[in-house]
Amino acid sequence: MSRHAAVLAEARGLLPDNPAAALAAIRPLIRSDPADAGAWRLAARTLRALGRIGEAEEAELAAIRAAVHDPELQRAALALADNRLSEAEPLLKARLKAVPTDVAAIRMLAELAGRIGRHRDAESLLRRALELAPRFHAARSNLATVLHRQNRTAEALAELDALMAAEPEHMGHANLRAAALTKVGEFDEALELYETVLARSPGHARIWMSYGHALKTVGRSEDSVAAYRRAIVAQPSLGEAWWSLANLKTARFVQADIAAMREALTGAGLGEEDRFHLHFALAKALEDVGEADAAFDHYLIANRLRRAAQPYDAAETARAVDRTIALFTPALVAGLAGSGCEALDPVFIVGLPRAGSTLIEQILASHSQIEGTMELPDIPAMVARLGSERRYLEGIAELSADERRALGEEYLARTRIQRKTDRPLFIDKLPNNWAHVGFIKAILPNAAIIDARRHPLDCGVSNFRQHFARGQAFSYDLGDIGTYYADYVRLMAHFDAAMPGAVHRVFHEALVADPEAEVRKLLAALGLEFEEATLRFHENTRAVRTASSEQVRRPVNRDGIGQWRRYSELIDPLRQALGDALESYPHPT
Repeated sequence: MSRHAAVLAEARGLLPDNPAAALAAIRPLIRSDPADAGAWRLAARTLRALGRIGEAEEAELAAIRAAVHDPELQRAALALADNRLSEAEPLLKARLKAVPTDVAAIRMLAELAGRIGRHRDAESLLRRALELAPRFHAARSNLATVLHRQNRTAEALAELDALMAAEPEHMGHANLRAAALTKVGEFDEALELYETVLARSPGHARIWMSYGHALKTVGRSEDSVAAYRRAIVAQPSLGEAWWSLANLKTARFVQADIAAMREALTGAGLGEEDRFHLHFALAKALEDVGEADAAFDHYLIANRLRRAAQPYDAAETARAVDRTIALFTPALVAGLAGSGCEALDPVFIVGLPRAGSTLIEQILASHSQIEGTMELPDIPAMVARLGSERRYLEGIAELSADERRALGEEYLARTRIQRKTDRPLFIDKLPNNWAHVGFIKAILPNAAIIDARRHPLDCGVSNFRQHFARGQAFSYDLGDIGTYYADYVRLMAHFDAAMPGAVHRVFHEALVADPEAEVRKLLAALGLEFEEATLRFHENTRAVRTASSEQVRRPVNRDGIGQWRRYSELIDPLRQALGDALESYPHPT
């Protein structure tokens, strides 16, 4: 054993009974080798034992800085940088087995967990890191990010408040805080933060893009276009910025844009994410100039690339629908009566994406009694938790009346952060909640459910032309879209039979053909009086966060009716997969 290692071992032995002597033994080691992370960690422990907390925190930070010189951590960091996670994980776990208090290694393992979607594991690791080193700001920033990704925005903002108090000039904290603020609808403050960051970092393409997203949401369309254009100037290969322009729906590309996107696609080192975004955007641009066949080729490429990273099991969706139908018999539904949380507040809009749900939401949010929020993640999160505790569907049947009521109250508590007014009703328009109608009615029996339905070919093609950031893995294959739509129709038909009157259906084509009649029916289903403002929904200045944000700022129009016809010869897989769902649709286009 070297003299250095012997002194460290002696100090460890002294620490429990005589931390002052341990510290005296460590000091010379640190002076002789300031890059000795192990000596700094031991110093932090001794200082904490002596009650010198401020000095202990400084020593822990010194240990973290020194860790960059550690060969083992360097190998792990390089593996992380190259995304060789299977190599990095055993290196980091071995290090933490040997040195459980190595905060730098804890943070690196948390980063690895976050990359593979183990956000709870990442959170636990980061909280341990901050327990050992409360002033480790990089770990606190990582924790805020992990909380943000879990839609625990209030907690993320609390961590960001602490960070910005400690490092007010740190633009990374401001950028993350702006993103979190947009998630809870605080757009004025978010826009101010983005503008502050961009004033200092005007060449940062992704921040320009995030700023553009926020501008789009609040209806500043021209400013959002300008922001996306600034992002593209800063980074011409940034596919998401090109797609963001395309996703405005109302923006039009010109030949120079088409040439620029084609050039970007030929660039060396273009990542897959930029590539599929560029193909989606280029397809939209070619549509704008009337080249439908060429556009469809790019949609095919974009969807193939996206599907490779977002695998989807159509058979599992069909099995889940089968299990739900088998569970929610009329007898079970009758047994659920009189239990759950009796609140009337939530109005759920369900269905497929691109089926007109944003239009319905905008109409309803123009009523004096209804607040629009966003696509809330809370029902799927609660379902996932129930599924981890017991088999999801069987679990619903096993819940006691008190448990169902508690879950309904939990949903209201979770969503309260999204409510900015005192209007009695609020909208949750996450489309995928169609799969959870039974769960919703079990825990919130008085909640209104609106099924937004659009012609299956228009809806299917629109989904195929849309890149979704997350959560819609079925949408990257025409056949999968068709079977998904058919399963959705099948389950909703079952609920119509098992829970008569529980779901109010709005057909998009009927709404476009006679807005006032359909809006009156919709409001009557919610027990509300008709208000003229609901027909002037396009004048509503509320923030809208979906791909249809620009479309619902115009009066009702027929632009989306029959769009599938331009691709009629190319969508046979969609037709075949739809089957009866296509033949029985009541509104031709």
